Amino acid sequence: MNRVVLALSGVALLALTACGSATGSGPSGDRLAVTASFYPLQWASEQVGGDRVSVTSLTKPGAEPHDLELTPKDVGSLGASKVVVYLSGFQPAVDDAVRSQAKDAGFDVAPAADLSITAAADGGTGSARDPHFWLDPVRFEKVVTAIGERFAATDPAHAAEYRANAATLVGRLDALDQELRSGLASCRSDDLVTGHVAFAYLAQRYGLRQEGIAGLSPDAEPDAATLRDLAAYVREHGVTTVYTETLASPALADTLARETGATVAVLDPVEGITSASRGNDYLEVMRSNLATLRAGQQCP
Repeated sequence: MNRVVLALSGVALLALTACGSATGSGPSGDRLAVTASFYPLQWASEQVGGDRVSVTSLTKPGAEPHDLELTPKDVGSLGASKVVVYLSGFQPAVDDAVRSQAKDAGFDVAPAADLSITAAADGGTGSARDPHFWLDPVRFEKVVTAIGERFAATDPAHAAEYRANAATLVGRLDALDQELRSGLASCRSDDLVTGHVAFAYLAQRYGLRQEGIAGLSPDAEPDAATLRDLAAYVREHGVTTVYTETLASPALADTLARETGATVAVLDPVEGITSASRGNDYLEVMRSNLATLRAGQQCP
């Protein structure tokens, strides 16, 4: 009798296990396993994938993505991902990890982003492609569409859903573009002085001229001559606001503002969302940025 009970229990357990596998009751269930290298790509992947994907970010909240270093565990985990969404040239550790662990799964968004702007890489010596494409919603739209197509190719059973989600997000980004275009159309100042040169694509799209204290890396220290030249630029062009950001030290922006009589405001490059962010996601922070720019650039 005990043998019968045990046998029946075993059958029941197997049945429950099979049901759990079929319905995706595990941590990610039947969802597409996606790794994104930093926040904007994580957010876009979540929006495009919806409930069909499980997204992990290699850059933790509050961490500076420029400085990302991966642990052996981080690198090893890429092997379980079906898609690794990253931007080549932005985070060298991710480029290396994709080549070694996830070459087939790697999806580089750089071609869709069209990184056409080159800027000082480290405070004036050398140059590199500006990676901050997501601060231009129009460029971001193209990346979103590309992510949708990659998810569709990887998981063709849900291709229509991925493409529909991508189209919806493109519409939301287009609405943001229209708001930025209208809000920055007639500002008194088009000189944009920032902590580091993260805003070139935004400036190009909306008719601003960016001058940065640091180069593409926010941790780079400019030399004294660079600071003197920038102070002269601020005075000559009547710049009233110098922008710092959430994930970098405001010390240099504060110094420049004191020397020139300008004020300091926070302009977020949306490289990550923290408790200091003025919004809970990319769209909210970008709209907060618009309000900050309208005040700082004296837009009626």
